[in-house]
Amino acid sequence: MVTGVARKQVLVQLDDALIRRLDRSAGALELNRSELIRQAVDAYLDACEEAAWDVRTVRAYLDIPEDIAEMEEFQRLAAAWPEP
Repeated sequence: MVTGVARKQVLVQLDDALIRRLDRSAGALELNRSELIRQAVDAYLDACEEAAWDVRTVRAYLDIPEDIAEMEEFQRLAAAWPEP
């Protein structure tokens, strides 16, 4: 846990089943609810950012037309590459 970081309290409504699951997981990890929620939200947002980066990367490659001559040269070089 990071100390000395300014925090804001945020109200989040959860149903009873989710709270039970949260408490079980927090207990197993020896964390309190708040810390587990902070870690979970951080991990989720990191995953979303990584997924968005992946989408942007794929789109960038799709937007750049293939250079046929360059691809043929790569294939020629790959065919001539010695086996390990």
